[in-house]
Amino acid sequence: MTEDNAITPPGGPGGPARWTSSAKVGVGTARTAASRLWFTLSHGILNEIYYPRVDIACTRDFGFLVTGPDGYFAEEKRDADHEVGVLEHGVPAYHLLNTARDGRWRIQKQILTDPRREVLLQKVTFEALIGDISDYRLFALLAPHLINAGADNTGWAGDYKGTPMLFASGRRGQSLALAGSVPWKALSVGYVGTSDGWQQLTHTGALEERYRRAERGNVALSAEVDLAACGGEMLVALGFGARPEEAGFRAISSLQEGFEELRRTYVQGWRAWQGTLAPLDHPQNRSNINTYRASTIVLATHQPYSMPGAIIASLSIPWGFNKGDEDLGGYHLVWPRDLVENAGGLLAAGAIDEAKSVLGYLRGIQEQDGHWSQNVWLDGAPYWDGVQMDECAFPILLADMIRRGGHFSRGELDGYMDMIERAARFIVLNGPVTGQDRWEEDAGYSPFTLAAEIAALLAAADMMELAGRTDDAQYLREKADAWNDSIEHWTFATGTDLADRLGIEGYYVRVAPPETADAASPLDGFVPVKNRPPADTDQPAAQLISPDALALVRFGLRAPDDPRILATIKAIDAILKVELPQGPVWYRYNGDGYGEHEDGSPFDGTGVGRAWPLLTGERAHYEIAAGNLVRAGQLLVTLEDCAGPGGLLPEQVWDQDDIPARELFKGRPSGSAMPLVWAHSEHIKLLRSLQDGKVFDTPPQTVQRYLVDKVTSPRRLWHFNEKLRSLPAGLALRIELPAPAVIHWSLDGWTTTQDTPTRPTGFGLHIADLPTTAAQHGRHLRFTFFWPEAEKWEGEDFAVMIDGEGTLFHASADEAEHEVSRRVAEPARASR
Repeated sequence: MTEDNAITPPGGPGGPARWTSSAKVGVGTARTAASRLWFTLSHGILNEIYYPRVDIACTRDFGFLVTGPDGYFAEEKRDADHEVGVLEHGVPAYHLLNTARDGRWRIQKQILTDPRREVLLQKVTFEALIGDISDYRLFALLAPHLINAGADNTGWAGDYKGTPMLFASGRRGQSLALAGSVPWKALSVGYVGTSDGWQQLTHTGALEERYRRAERGNVALSAEVDLAACGGEMLVALGFGARPEEAGFRAISSLQEGFEELRRTYVQGWRAWQGTLAPLDHPQNRSNINTYRASTIVLATHQPYSMPGAIIASLSIPWGFNKGDEDLGGYHLVWPRDLVENAGGLLAAGAIDEAKSVLGYLRGIQEQDGHWSQNVWLDGAPYWDGVQMDECAFPILLADMIRRGGHFSRGELDGYMDMIERAARFIVLNGPVTGQDRWEEDAGYSPFTLAAEIAALLAAADMMELAGRTDDAQYLREKADAWNDSIEHWTFATGTDLADRLGIEGYYVRVAPPETADAASPLDGFVPVKNRPPADTDQPAAQLISPDALALVRFGLRAPDDPRILATIKAIDAILKVELPQGPVWYRYNGDGYGEHEDGSPFDGTGVGRAWPLLTGERAHYEIAAGNLVRAGQLLVTLEDCAGPGGLLPEQVWDQDDIPARELFKGRPSGSAMPLVWAHSEHIKLLRSLQDGKVFDTPPQTVQRYLVDKVTSPRRLWHFNEKLRSLPAGLALRIELPAPAVIHWSLDGWTTTQDTPTRPTGFGLHIADLPTTAAQHGRHLRFTFFWPEAEKWEGEDFAVMIDGEGTLFHASADEAEHEVSRRVAEPARASR
């Protein structure tokens, strides 16, 4: 075919670009920095392939079509039964077996990446099970989506130095090239939905070779395998590069080096890494999957060797078959919360260097004011702009976990103290209310976020003390204590209809709105539930339940047998637990809308939340904390039985009757993300916790301070972003201000007044403590501020009611001494 005969394929620019199924059965990459290529598998074929970074998808899918006599046509991803296996446990090199449902043919593939260059290799064998191989024709069909975009790609048929290839380039210049170990019998390009190879073969049974180039659209590349020339066996190479020539060179180089040599190097790299890990393998509930090694593969594959420390949430796009170019990020982004959870999994597995690289990456992408963005591309550029306080706390906890494990070399912690100080400062200035809870939806007081913040402040205090900053450490502990004592006020609902129905005093809610001076209680407010129809959004905070409350135990703030925890578990299980074929799995919260609709149609901004296997792992950790190791072991099996056929754990599992037409089966993965790396990290930590007989990642500071020493706070806190409404009599009111001030205050309606100057902290706040006594019950503590630097008054009075709920507190010896000095009267500096 010469270029003179070429014509433009009809139907440009093609149909709307779409991604593909997120129900992956395998993910893989080479354990070398030389191969910046990652792949995913689903329905017996390749799905998204990522290059040159793990956050940049460059293909939609790549599979084979089969034709035969009398208009026979079949597609392996739709018309075959699929089996998947790894070539070796702990190595993401896969064997796919696709057998036609009509019994006519079988395609076997071995898939891996070239460890020396950016090329994906498939060793393909086609077998005729009915008739002879000469009765069939085999076609490769590839959909480029270069640089996270299916639109605006250009594809063409050409050659690299005489070797026929198919090429594609995206609007940002990145290119791919498809080559085979034997010359292609025919090549064609077209526009998806109108003139692509699938359309050509279904209409005419042959490829139109005159379609040599498809410009700037949603394109597909097609090639016919010369079965007679190769006897049904061939090596297919898909190369990537900054230019088409580079992609072609890499593809031909891999073909020349040969599959077996590259396979040996690929396997050795993974085998060597697996050999460094802790032996957490356990008797398998699936004969062909080592679940522990499957989880380690997932964590390592999602952390690019070429950019240490960055771990994306998932090599998938939830409900991708219903998403287009508008969903630029999918889940192939870095969430700091997921990142630290995954670093914990690496630590549990003994992958110390990889976990430490996460901390280094976090140090590099921290924002100037000390927080971390909601999620980012690999280079740290923010994607969404939410602020989640747990994501500001988690890096501190990771640094402390590495420190306590003895994994820092001498003086190494010093290099992270600026990061820790800035993160602690952000929490101090902006907490405890979070802009979004850990489910990225609602602002307010979240038990999970509170637990992470308080634990992080205590961890930061320990590290500050090691650095000689004892005053700063003391302040952080005082802040943590005051927040810890307020958790129930903010998040524990009592006297509700639900509590009465369950026969319990109350329960911790999912999230409560921020406290304001004119609201009776955060628990009296409403929460705007996301992903629900407009008429069904605002819900009373006291009616929303979540397993997030178990974080109070996981982070060491409340004992597992605390009556409030036990009552909350009763509520959680009554409302959020669903029994599936594999065992109990839990929902995120009642009223959740992030999941398929009732009819199984994909989430499209609204839906119905489905069960999360991750939460089964978290519940198992609670059971370990409570000493119920047998129960935790049972939940481990349930968690593992939520996995798909390749051992990958999904974000959600389907919880209703089967809907085969939508590939939804009760207890099996839904259309959300799979794998969810966070779930695999939880799996690894659960294996480690069961081996150790205790929860692996519970911070010891909170356990010692709140469960052993039972420290409580002698004060409550007031600042402009959290205007306290009432104060138990006998406690001090600590005023925290952004600049030096003199607090002008009164306990008798301004009949008599006092003036108390603030003192600075090391975190940008200026504080003063105003004492109260039990005799002052029912009064209002009224105050305003004079700002010396601006030489002006605030111009507004504030009031906090002193109620009769006096609070006894236990303090450590150093804190008791601090309290004595704090209560010394300070001279007045200004009058109103």
